[in-house]
Amino acid sequence: MHDEVGGGPHPTPWPEDDRLDPQLLAAGDRRNVADRYRYWKLEAIVEDLDGRRHPFHVAVENWEHDLNIGTVVRNANAFLAAGVHIVGRRRWNRRGAMVTDRYQHVAYHPTVEDLVEWADGCDLPLVGIDNLPGSVPLEEAGLPERCVLVFGQEGPGLSEAVRAAATAVCSIAQYGSTRSINAGVASGIAMHAWIRQHAGQPPA
Repeated sequence: MHDEVGGGPHPTPWPEDDRLDPQLLAAGDRRNVADRYRYWKLEAIVEDLDGRRHPFHVAVENWEHDLNIGTVVRNANAFLAAGVHIVGRRRWNRRGAMVTDRYQHVAYHPTVEDLVEWADGCDLPLVGIDNLPGSVPLEEAGLPERCVLVFGQEGPGLSEAVRAAATAVCSIAQYGSTRSINAGVASGIAMHAWIRQHAGQPPA
């Protein structure tokens, strides 16, 4: 099939590069990775990403097994967040992540207070993303370069504990009849807003 992702077995002789995985070179690499990482070992990809991750983190509350967390993780990988923090339940549905959690640092916090303590220790302000009264339009907000973008769950949105701890809450402009958008969509919009303010063009 011409539309298959990746490439088949690499022609011999193989390149001499410690980052390359002999098994992938022999069998082919059909992973959904950027072409520059084709045939690379997983550990080598993560090491390369670690050398250029952006200084923002994302956190998402998981009190009711939110099915959007996988999308948040996948977006964090796409926009190269420094880390993803899951607050509440440790278990989450990984299907939406499309295995990007293998390349993304994911941390767990049992409570909002634990997340706040960690963020304070790293001097990272919490910026909530929710359509709350008094929130600042994301389209007009100046996001800190170093921060944690925090997302609530579908329905309840940000918890009261996060609202109290956040240095700012930003809203995403909506024009239809629905009151809110889910955390997966909101995370992509907010991360891209950060990218537009603080990041240059991605590597060729």
